[in-house]
Amino acid sequence: MPNGKTVIVVMGVSGSGKTEIGKRLSKKLSIPFFDGDDFHPEANVKKMSSGSPLNDEDRKEWLVALNKLAVEYKDRGAIIACSSLKKNYRSLLRAGMGNCMVFAYLDGSFELIRSRLEQRKGHFMPLDLLQSQFDALEPPSNAITVSIEETPAKIVKRIIKELYG
Repeated sequence: MPNGKTVIVVMGVSGSGKTEIGKRLSKKLSIPFFDGDDFHPEANVKKMSSGSPLNDEDRKEWLVALNKLAVEYKDRGAIIACSSLKKNYRSLLRAGMGNCMVFAYLDGSFELIRSRLEQRKGHFMPLDLLQSQFDALEPPSNAITVSIEETPAKIVKRIIKELYG
């Protein structure tokens, strides 16, 4: 991996394209992809499915599990899709990683993401919770930031270009 960045966290609010971009990056870079949603405790999934947003305490166990995953793959590389909405969440994810983690922030407007979520079927995150994600979002200052108005192919190309300098 370039510049010692072995774990790439693809971040953004629900509906920003984290899974799609993460899978494409995984294929291009030949390293495994993990969808952070798969690591949520059952209680978190139930809470979100019922229309209630998660709070910081709800997210802590999930973020610790994702950090353990990142540390496990530090020497091999991995892509992890995780909303990483707040600075302190990113700090939890980065614990023990040193300079071996980079965040790729998928940035988009509320309106664009809402329209995407209206088309999405079978996901536990209801459209009603989108505003709570934007309310919690603290955009990162030290990340690869890409607009989701670009095509997935262009987004992936831009992230790889930023990684390889």
